[in-house]
Amino acid sequence: MAGSRLEKIGTVFTRVQNLLRAGVIKESEKPIWFDVYAAFPPQREPVYQKQRKYQVKIADPIPEIFYREDKIRAQFYAVYGNGPRAFELNRPNFISVCQRFVEKYQELEKLGDTDEDRLFEETGKALLAEGIILRKKGISGQAQQHSSQVTEGIDPILQMKLKDMLKEMQEEQHPVDNPPESSESHQKTPATE
Repeated sequence: MAGSRLEKIGTVFTRVQNLLRAGVIKESEKPIWFDVYAAFPPQREPVYQKQRKYQVKIADPIPEIFYREDKIRAQFYAVYGNGPRAFELNRPNFISVCQRFVEKYQELEKLGDTDEDRLFEETGKALLAEGIILRKKGISGQAQQHSSQVTEGIDPILQMKLKDMLKEMQEEQHPVDNPPESSESHQKTPATE
């Protein structure tokens, strides 16, 4: 028995008892305590058990960290979503639309406006004036742009540029060829000639 001396199965009494039955230990060599243990067995058998580690939940004294910007970001993502493009994380100087929104929000907040809803809307308008188009979740691009232009009173020159840009993008995606003549003009019946 060159293994570990720590026996996890059975007790010392059962191991000695089995050694006596097998004849490994002679009756004259049995330990003194063996007869006493056999006459007065313990109420609870001493079996090896791993000690349980009691985990007591202690109230965490460190509060969760929330910055003021987190609330603005949460509201931004709730209203506008992630946006049409993915984040470009391979560029070290990349600033997401959300981060630009937060920076503009804080800039406008320093000017003195305290109403959060109004400040949120004004930030969206200010970014639109800078050329960043924000699309609300659940509204198609053209319908949202049309409704935002009507309600926000955008400069007519900017409105014309946006319309021209959209028209050019649509033409690039779906080039309009000469429409084929209707099938009725190609089909001449011999009876009508």
